[in-house]
Amino acid sequence: MALPAARARGWAAAVKMAQRRRHAEAPRGSPSRAPPGSRAALYVHWPYCEKRCSYCNFNKYIPRGVEEAAMRSCLVTEAQTLLRLSGVQRVESVFFGGGTPSLASPNTVAAVLEAVDQISHLPADSEVTLEANPTSAPGSRLAAFGAAGVNRLSIGLQSLDDTELQLLGRTHSARDALQTLAEARRLFPGRVSVDLMLGLPAQQVGPWLGQLRTLLGCCDDHLSLYQLTLERGTALFTQVQRGALPAPDPELAAEMYQEGRAMLREVGFRQYEVSNFARNGALSTHNWTYWQCGQYLGVGPGAHGRFVPQGAGGHTREARIQTLEPDNWMKEVMLFGHGTRRRVPLGQLELLEEVLAMGLRTDVGITHQTCDQSTLVS
Repeated sequence: MALPAARARGWAAAVKMAQRRRHAEAPRGSPSRAPPGSRAALYVHWPYCEKRCSYCNFNKYIPRGVEEAAMRSCLVTEAQTLLRLSGVQRVESVFFGGGTPSLASPNTVAAVLEAVDQISHLPADSEVTLEANPTSAPGSRLAAFGAAGVNRLSIGLQSLDDTELQLLGRTHSARDALQTLAEARRLFPGRVSVDLMLGLPAQQVGPWLGQLRTLLGCCDDHLSLYQLTLERGTALFTQVQRGALPAPDPELAAEMYQEGRAMLREVGFRQYEVSNFARNGALSTHNWTYWQCGQYLGVGPGAHGRFVPQGAGGHTREARIQTLEPDNWMKEVMLFGHGTRRRVPLGQLELLEEVLAMGLRTDVGITHQTCDQSTLVS
């Protein structure tokens, strides 16, 4: 499904105007006044990668070729179907994750955003995030994503040590990472997030803090610190299990985390969630929806969602999972309009458990507003 050129230009112009308005008038992350049941976030899963990283167990595939036109059409169709089903009137954020969504065409991103705006309302100043890997995101490509409607980037740097990057199976070097970060900041000032991993096999506290210090000299206003989890079925898990690599030291990982938190606080970052830090109000609107137990729709192979199917007369929030394998998912979307594989109605106890688990991850804890947002629409 192609996006008409005139519509794409109109959308891009509206986005640019809204960005200027946002910087001039309002802080980021200001709450919407729309009722909780009428608004939601939207996650879009692009399932393809160039290669599988040694630590990753996400739903991703390494294809010989991608029929992007078919994938684009199915992403658009499923987004339209789920938006109608949910009865959502306002989409407050869109997050393109994966996989490696920066491998997708900017036309695919634009087509999904246009479809969302047609069915629901996607304000021009809504946060639209794209995950990007340094080797698949040269400056010209990042600019094209910006023209398609993306206004925030999340860059998977993971490390600034080339040996560690090779261990993780990453395709970029530390130099690539820093170059991409500089270009991203030029194109999306104040709206670039970076990931840094800790607790790798044989990693030491001092050198890791040196990486963080280097990153603080050139990063933007959002940074995520993620501790490595050895996932069964990954290459890194197997190497550690067989003794080819030492098991990560949890005490050293804890020290890295605590020292890293202190370093970030000293330069003005707020730790607003266990792994996420922001300054100048640059919180991730999309992820904040998750942690505040707001509604979100999951589009694409293996995507997860939590919403009330009000458009179908429903009154109970459901947990939904889309079919994992891309080809099977596309067949289901072409047959039924969506590829939902599993639906689980959530009772009051389950909703409150989610409120507790998510709220305790944040610096605001559990509030009446969080409870109301999760339970009043169920």
